[in-house]
Amino acid sequence: MPIIVNLDVVMAKRKISATELSEQVGITMANLSILKNNKARAVRFSTLEALCRVLRCQPADILAYEEDPADTETEK
Repeated sequence: MPIIVNLDVVMAKRKISATELSEQVGITMANLSILKNNKARAVRFSTLEALCRVLRCQPADILAYEEDPADTETEK
């Protein structure tokens, strides 16, 4: 998947635990785990906004786009 979630990196930089983040953001530990492990298929803007507020960061700090080499091969 070309969208990479760097939530664990931002959490480590901010020295915040998953439990503390889930409580402050208002999402379950299960949903936070899905996000952290890059298994999410979608994220609500309200959740992204809450993550950015609590972590004092920008959406680009959490989400990154990486081109899939397989996609470039099929375009040729």
